[in-house]
Amino acid sequence: MLAFSKYQGLGNDFLLVDGREAADPQELFGLDPERVRWICDRRFGVGGDGVILALPPEGDGELRMRIFNADGSEAEMCGNGIRCLARFLADSDGDQPGRTWQVETMAGRMVPELLADGTVRVDMGEPFLVPEQVPTTLAIGAAGLPQGELEVEGVSFGAAAAGMGNPHLVIPVEEVEAVDLERFGPLLEVHPAFPARTNVHFVQALSPDHLVMRVWERGAGPTLACGTGACATLVACHRLGLSARSARLDLPGGSLWIDWESGSNHLFMTGPAEPVFDGVLAPPPASVVEPAITPESSQPSQPSRPAEPEDISCATDCVQGCQRPDNCPSAEARRRVEELLESRSLDDLVSLAAQSLETRTQARFSRDRAGSDRAAE
Repeated sequence: MLAFSKYQGLGNDFLLVDGREAADPQELFGLDPERVRWICDRRFGVGGDGVILALPPEGDGELRMRIFNADGSEAEMCGNGIRCLARFLADSDGDQPGRTWQVETMAGRMVPELLADGTVRVDMGEPFLVPEQVPTTLAIGAAGLPQGELEVEGVSFGAAAAGMGNPHLVIPVEEVEAVDLERFGPLLEVHPAFPARTNVHFVQALSPDHLVMRVWERGAGPTLACGTGACATLVACHRLGLSARSARLDLPGGSLWIDWESGSNHLFMTGPAEPVFDGVLAPPPASVVEPAITPESSQPSQPSRPAEPEDISCATDCVQGCQRPDNCPSAEARRRVEELLESRSLDDLVSLAAQSLETRTQARFSRDRAGSDRAAE
């Protein structure tokens, strides 16, 4: 069983797992795509837009963030996700406002800061406006970023692209609510102009400092918010002459405040992140662990043996039996788990998980009370 916490930022919800002290995070979590899809399923699992792991750093950062989309794919970065991670860390460790974290991501180093009102401000770094860095095949246009006309199902959209460590397509429209997001979102996500697929954002400019947008997230579909998308949307709208360098962006789940500093060229995102509940993940059902048997055969075929031993992933290659019984890479981890299970009853294990959750909850309430007392003074 695995303790987790669920957090949401403007309705963009994630399951947070603390693996900062894990000796072997990969063996501990075993997050193959099928298991992530099961966990994020809103009927058969916990439900969420993704799973976020807090892991030991690989460089000189304080910790490393890995984020998996609801479809099991791994994302480079997520603005709402990193705000949720910061609140989760603060709640877990009892940190006070002003605390910052040096977080390693696939999109580079990010620095979230906990503010006095419980919101989180994140230095999102500089945007990527070179086509190869987005990546996109759109060429640099007159506004100084990738631009062009994209056509899907006979409908043409004037679009711009920007990268925030992950790709974003921004399409200004006159009336954002009139857009058929369910129709065009999935088509634009896989448009050939974006070789790594893309997040899709339709935006309406109400004024230079007030934008309204809707989101189709790569790997997740329509979501209530997207932090990196809000940053990319502000950059595109400013370059297109539709907005100032600072603006409020209204998303279906609420508002984010984005500031694109002219001196540093860094984008700063400020918004909420709230705890939803804490829980413990039970073992996945057999259908998630074992491949289904097709009607054509009553016996599942044995997986082929990888050419290189180091390429074996126990979570995926050994579902029908250990492929390297004489030199199993996860034998030691399984031995430690077996020792724990033999030395503890089920009630003991549940109690351990509950104690961890209770400690985090008490730290959260203690900090929130202190913040309320300061506000009242």
